[in-house]
Amino acid sequence: METLAELIGQGKELSSQQMCFRAFIVFLLAYLLIRISGRRSFAFRSPLDNIIVILLGAVLSRGVVGASPFVPIIASSLLIVILHRLLAWLTSAHPAFSHWVSGKKILLYSNGKFVNAALKKGLIGREEIMEQVRNALHTDGLNKIDRIYMERDGRISILIGS
Repeated sequence: METLAELIGQGKELSSQQMCFRAFIVFLLAYLLIRISGRRSFAFRSPLDNIIVILLGAVLSRGVVGASPFVPIIASSLLIVILHRLLAWLTSAHPAFSHWVSGKKILLYSNGKFVNAALKKGLIGREEIMEQVRNALHTDGLNKIDRIYMERDGRISILIGS
């Protein structure tokens, strides 16, 4: 046990070797935690998924630099991952809970008109939507577009009519 304490060091006065060893452990731990958390952590980028990325990065970095005790960092990181997995499971099993956690898509454009109340709700302007139309369809025209949505993660989806 004394050898481990020597390898990882204690407090903020860490040698390069101790920080490197901590970085190695934290890297392996982060990989394991992300595997436990599930694939969606880095795929969907919903608010729930962004939380795990931000929190794990913040908490685990403290372990590398010795800003906090090492074992509590590991424990709190594991708790964050378990909470994420639990909330992800709840959102997949219960649609109402999913809407509460991740929100609902917002219809921004339909029947040839922008939905002004929805634009305000989504905090997006017409020109930002037109930028997405130009990028996706390489046109300035809306005549072929049936509907435009702001998805739960903030992306814009453009549906072309038949």
